Amino acid sequence: MKKLLWILMAGMSLSPVAQAAMLKSHHFDGNNLVLSTDEGLVTLSGYGEGAVAVHYANEGVKQLPSYALDEHAAIQRGTLQKQDGRLLYKLPELTVAIQSSPLHLSFFHEGEQILAEESGLFVHDNIRGFRFELEPDEKLIGGGQRVLGMDRRGHRLPLYNKASYGYTTHAEQMYYGLPAVMSSNKYALVFDNSATGWMDLGKTQSDVMQFEAQGGRTGYLVAAGSDYPELIENLTAATGRQPLPPRWSLGNFASRFGYHTEQEARDTVDTFAKEDYPLDAIVLDLYWFGKDVQGHMGNLDWDREAWPTPEKMISDFSEQGVNTILITEPFILTTSKRWDEAVEAGALATDFAGEPKTFDFYFGNTGLVDVFSPKGEEWFWGIYETLMKQGVGGWWGDLGEPEVHTHDTVHTVGTADEIHNAYGHEWARLVYQGLTQAQPDKRPMIMMRSGFIGSQRYGMIPWTGDVSRSWGGLKPQVELSLQMGLLGLGYTHSDLGGFAGGDKFDAEMYTRWMQYGVFQPVYRPHAQENIAPEPVFHDQQTKDILREYVKLRYRMLPYNYTLAYQNSATGMPLMRPLMFENEADSSLFDNKDAYLWGDAFLVAPVTDPGVESVAVQLPEGIWFDYFTGKRYSGEQQVNVPVTLETIPVLVRGGSFVPMALAPEKANGELASSRDYSTQTLDLSFYFDKAVSQSHGEMFDDDGVGANNLKTGNFELLSFASEFKQDRLTLTLSSSGKPQFADGRSIQLSVLHLDARPASVTLNGKPVECQWQAGVLTLDSKLQGQKASNRVEIRL
Repeated sequence: MKKLLWILMAGMSLSPVAQAAMLKSHHFDGNNLVLSTDEGLVTLSGYGEGAVAVHYANEGVKQLPSYALDEHAAIQRGTLQKQDGRLLYKLPELTVAIQSSPLHLSFFHEGEQILAEESGLFVHDNIRGFRFELEPDEKLIGGGQRVLGMDRRGHRLPLYNKASYGYTTHAEQMYYGLPAVMSSNKYALVFDNSATGWMDLGKTQSDVMQFEAQGGRTGYLVAAGSDYPELIENLTAATGRQPLPPRWSLGNFASRFGYHTEQEARDTVDTFAKEDYPLDAIVLDLYWFGKDVQGHMGNLDWDREAWPTPEKMISDFSEQGVNTILITEPFILTTSKRWDEAVEAGALATDFAGEPKTFDFYFGNTGLVDVFSPKGEEWFWGIYETLMKQGVGGWWGDLGEPEVHTHDTVHTVGTADEIHNAYGHEWARLVYQGLTQAQPDKRPMIMMRSGFIGSQRYGMIPWTGDVSRSWGGLKPQVELSLQMGLLGLGYTHSDLGGFAGGDKFDAEMYTRWMQYGVFQPVYRPHAQENIAPEPVFHDQQTKDILREYVKLRYRMLPYNYTLAYQNSATGMPLMRPLMFENEADSSLFDNKDAYLWGDAFLVAPVTDPGVESVAVQLPEGIWFDYFTGKRYSGEQQVNVPVTLETIPVLVRGGSFVPMALAPEKANGELASSRDYSTQTLDLSFYFDKAVSQSHGEMFDDDGVGANNLKTGNFELLSFASEFKQDRLTLTLSSSGKPQFADGRSIQLSVLHLDARPASVTLNGKPVECQWQAGVLTLDSKLQGQKASNRVEIRL
């Protein structure tokens, strides 16, 4: 009765509830465990150490492909045994207990149950899904882009990617939803279904999590771990990991909606150089293919009146170290130059009569590329290939929810309602696979506004959409990036300064957003052009403050690039929630106002006007104010003073922070990532007597090669500290392929010493040092090489 009542409340079909399936037999099909039931087949596929995909294929129920699972990930064959009348399917870090009558699956980690089906799969006339039990005190992150707070338990979340123009401090449905949760019980649950649906996280029944969809695949994925980093590693072993982006994508971008002409774009790049701002990319919005916002979408070719020599422009920018990024959309207007071509190629989604489906939206009367069909993929890729040969360096896919996707649109694999949430995912796959085949030695850079769980494996770099240009728009940005990063999309970032609206320039709000941006994955101001989004077009005070922050971003490239490596190697996000520091502290789970930028930095953006200090919740350990050097003990809330020139950025005691130098430049500063080199490196160690041991690392390669991680064409520097009985020992070593035949010159600085050391030795020999204001700097620079360098400091 309880189950039937729930079905009525949820608005499902009134068909009778199906009886639970009964297990009849089981066998291995290769590495997959297949359960035969009286309803159909259930397949269990193991991934890595601790993830299992479960696919229910009931007879007569249409299935779609898996979009969540990495098609190149190896399936791991677990062991199977019988115990207490159940089958136990075991991977090293996850066990599935299989009850046969009725069929019921539960999941265990280290002997403890972490998740269990409630009634499991349900299928009715017009809806299908799963039900799982929830523990009383369990917290849930998940659902992707929403502004609801970190713990989403108690919400019923729509699963339909949808534009949320001008959002601020509350949004229940946005550009990029994820049909997945991560629990405080250290499991992740992914619903591998691309259809329009809902995820009810204990809203209707407090002890039940229910996923429901209007069609789609009846499958899910469970991952487990001893802690959150291990959980993320196991999850991304199944859904895929982000390939290393090109190193230049971590630099500064010029971007707006939009540059109208080639001359305007050239003048903008020149202005960045004139104002002494490093720059690595310029993003061209839709005016590159049409002079107006409406009527031209789908041309996808240069408007030669406004852009007379685009190939030369791209080449000239490249000479200046600036990459050109173009916007594209999947909508082909009936008024565009390519409409007839797209129709003839069979590239468009159709209506129920099999004719190209057309509909009206803001930009005009349009059709939609069917990225799920071979014909659509071939035609669309041909456009990208032409632009790639012109020298375009990066790609920006917009409106890929799709922004308008009528229910009677038919794609090769299903209707709009069946595959809506995977549209951006397949679009990214199309571009990524085309680029990697055409340019096998070059890393793609692909920004997309929408996608699916696992889209990171196609190099997708998402952003948080058309946020309000206001303090309210700034406030939720940490929450949005953390929610996405924990579930695999580690490069989620915001339009710095805000995108939508704004009557006049708010210098303070803009400055605060740009300061925060130094410590987010992509540094890209972007906005409607009524107020310039680029810092170089503002008042002198704003330019002077932000110039130093942009330069800090470039000095931090060795540190930031190492975060990119860690993300590609293990799935670890670049922005990390404070709950990583103490998983038992529920207040850290809920903290949406501060985060860790890698292991070394804690950042708390300023999100209110006129503040003189910001309350920051500190995890355990010792923390130093990056700007003032003030020391704080952890496990408390502190008020960190700020000026307009500073935001709360704290460095963990015991951290190693590598910084880039450009010694060939008179000022030692990088004009773009083209100047990047770690042959001369500035390495700071944040000393504190309370830290007895610590470790750090730095990744280095050519910044371009697509297969460097697979082939081992990279170098990994390792740093270690040990403090014992007034003796500090620092060990620097290198592994992998050395990047410089003559070694690496490392200037080592030890910060926050109380007094000048009694002695300093390098590899057992005394060495001269500089001492000033608590900072010890080795005069004799260390040579980074295979052999370890050992520095001993007697205090």
